[in-house]
Amino acid sequence: MPDDEKEPDQMDHRTQLLDLVVDPETAYNQTAGDLAPARLQAADELFQERRQQIPLLAKRAEDAGIDRIDDFSDLVPLLFAHTVYKSYPQSFYDKGRWDRMLQWLDTLSVEDVTDVDVEGVTDVDAWLERLWDAGHAVIATSGSSGKCSFLNHTMGDRARKTRHFKYSSGWPFAQADGDHTYFWLGPSAGRTSAVEAFLANAENWGRPGEVFALSDEPLLISEISELAAFRTRMANGTATPDEIAGVQQRSQAKSERMQVDLAKFTEKILEYRDRPIFLSGMWGQHMMIIERARELGVRDGEFHPASVIGAGGGVKGVSLPPDYKEQVDRFYGDVVRPAVYGMTELAQPLPRCEAGRYHAAPGLVMLPLDESGERLLTGADASDGLVEARFGFLDLAYDGRWGGLITGDRVTVDFAERCACGRAGPTLLDDIGRFVRPGEDDHIGCAGTIDAYIRGAVEA
Repeated sequence: MPDDEKEPDQMDHRTQLLDLVVDPETAYNQTAGDLAPARLQAADELFQERRQQIPLLAKRAEDAGIDRIDDFSDLVPLLFAHTVYKSYPQSFYDKGRWDRMLQWLDTLSVEDVTDVDVEGVTDVDAWLERLWDAGHAVIATSGSSGKCSFLNHTMGDRARKTRHFKYSSGWPFAQADGDHTYFWLGPSAGRTSAVEAFLANAENWGRPGEVFALSDEPLLISEISELAAFRTRMANGTATPDEIAGVQQRSQAKSERMQVDLAKFTEKILEYRDRPIFLSGMWGQHMMIIERARELGVRDGEFHPASVIGAGGGVKGVSLPPDYKEQVDRFYGDVVRPAVYGMTELAQPLPRCEAGRYHAAPGLVMLPLDESGERLLTGADASDGLVEARFGFLDLAYDGRWGGLITGDRVTVDFAERCACGRAGPTLLDDIGRFVRPGEDDHIGCAGTIDAYIRGAVEA
């Protein structure tokens, strides 16, 4: 019978942990000690399965001498560096060797992707669409260097992530009800985590027929990566004057179009301000909404109190007043303002509680590490319960790939048994940053050996 029809004692430990999220108030109030036995068993069950499917994981286990997961520290050598998902030879991408890109992606995927038809594929966006057509939901993200990361998902992974969003995206302030007019200040299509989040939230929160995106033009990975690569060339002085002029001209034209589109979109948002809406966008976009609202005579605090307003990011290179967050808060008034800590690699983002701390779902095993990513930190490493760490984790939600990762994020972990909100810890403080600046190399202990193994596998 399907997992959702089984009795709890018939389910594997992984499924039991993931299913706890449907009661978020209970799920986010589980002590680490209470969850530890099930998490260790789930981690071992998943490891035993994935090591048979992903040769890189088997190699990592062999090198570390790990046959089973008896302690959370056993997971550390098995975590992949975040850079692994862009470890393909750049020549494959530049020369359009999409068959070789499939071969690379296969080294990190549970299911075989090498039989996907890439005949006639001319760019990365077409390559992604072929993968999706074959049932491989590959999400792309472009870093500051312009080199894309590609992460495989199954359709079941997407469904689990959508369910997690349903119960966690508004927690603890509100829960998705399918009865909000949904506004997304971004594109409605594209193979990125931002678009995936839009689709999940629209399904969970949006009233049928009342889901609106700023643009229906697909977000193209080729354009994102080309622009990021150009910025790198600008930084190192290799961009030509003609190239700079051309990019600036195109960027200016696109910016002007988007400002016009956002002004019109703002008028539509304001039409619904007396009803519950879900609005998500970047800080700079919210400031532009406020500017247009002022022109139309809309005052602060006129939005329905059940409205959900999400804001974050988008401040780099944008001139904003020092009090922009306070202005946004005043404008929307007494509404619901949830927040989560997440990334493309996470199927289970961490929601922020009333005390401003981020809580992990039972199906997400947090693994705070030292800066090199080689040692698990515990309460014994903390001072007054706090320790600065590199964020690592095992996300139990994935079937498309191994969910163990060492990130580039610097976090502060509070090992206190109780959060200030009264729920169980440990938690993360709201001071998350990066270990390196954009464009710099992140020195993670395992990264070199992982990349070398993958190069050998695809270049043999």
